[in-house]
Amino acid sequence: MRVLLLSAYEAVSHRYWADSLMANLPEVAWQTLSLPPRHFAWRIRGNPLSWWLKEHETLNQPYDVVLATSMVDLATLIGLFPHLGRARKIVYFHENQFAYPESSDQMPQVEAKMVNLYAALAADTVVFNTAYNRDSFFAGVRAFLKKMPENLPAAKPLEALCSRAHVLPVPLTPIAEANANGSIPQRIVWNHRWEYDKNPDDFFNVLIALSEQGVDFELAVLGQRFRQTPPIFDIAQEKLAAHIVAWGPQPEQEYRELLATAGIVVSTTWHEFQGLAIMEAAQQGALPLVPDRLCFPELYTDSYRYDGTSEGLYQRLHAWLTTPETRPSVLNTEAWAWSAWREAYRSLLAPDMAGVASDK
Repeated sequence: MRVLLLSAYEAVSHRYWADSLMANLPEVAWQTLSLPPRHFAWRIRGNPLSWWLKEHETLNQPYDVVLATSMVDLATLIGLFPHLGRARKIVYFHENQFAYPESSDQMPQVEAKMVNLYAALAADTVVFNTAYNRDSFFAGVRAFLKKMPENLPAAKPLEALCSRAHVLPVPLTPIAEANANGSIPQRIVWNHRWEYDKNPDDFFNVLIALSEQGVDFELAVLGQRFRQTPPIFDIAQEKLAAHIVAWGPQPEQEYRELLATAGIVVSTTWHEFQGLAIMEAAQQGALPLVPDRLCFPELYTDSYRYDGTSEGLYQRLHAWLTTPETRPSVLNTEAWAWSAWREAYRSLLAPDMAGVASDK
């Protein structure tokens, strides 16, 4: 079976998914096309043109399946290469533009939303990494369509689209080897993008307050850094200097080693659709502490969630750091592993593949 895998804005989590998908389904003949994760406005509207200009030969080949991320303008691509319409078309949503806030600093969001929606409409199957992602997409589409002129009827078409929707998470790749040194209970890790939507202000302000109260902890601030970062990072680097064991992006090996020694991994984010960074740290043995919103309630029990406020985060962190018996047990992440989802992905690509080469 020949599968064309398209990623129009290959962020770290998108690349992780694509690489692990190809590694775990080696019986598939994969062909991939991707574009770097920069110039968002150009990428989300221009990806068919980019590939039309650079990858004409590849796109003219026959494929059994076209598997595209939701930022691929699949409808336009099929218009440029009509034979792709004869393949099974699957769109995978790592995120959806309907769940992001409106911002005057970004491109008009109607453009990005329309690409998401047209891609879903052009697909035979749409897949979301969490139920939250699916539900926020359809809620957003309903609200969006109500703004259209003439108040066009949308209920039945949306029901049909809903019937083609599935939830399949990005599975975790198995850990190569166990951590010999074990977790350091007082070591807190931040391993998210250094951007406003990850709400670093709440995280760092809570840690500064804990530090001023004399609470003992270590801090490793990892994740993807950009040329412009929220000011709180500079403030925190100065005020928390005595606690810091790592600051900034790390080479892959060092990153994995720091995750393996983490005692706690925290999220304060305003936007998350699955949260691979938290999952990876939890897989290594860190206790996840996540807000009670977005995708987290479907993934984590109450023991690993706080109420979403900075006060709630302070109270939970203070307890975990000063009273070890309040900590929950290490989270079992086997349900997130590739071994639990391989057959579902085989069935996604081709129902008659399920059970084939199951030991690979």
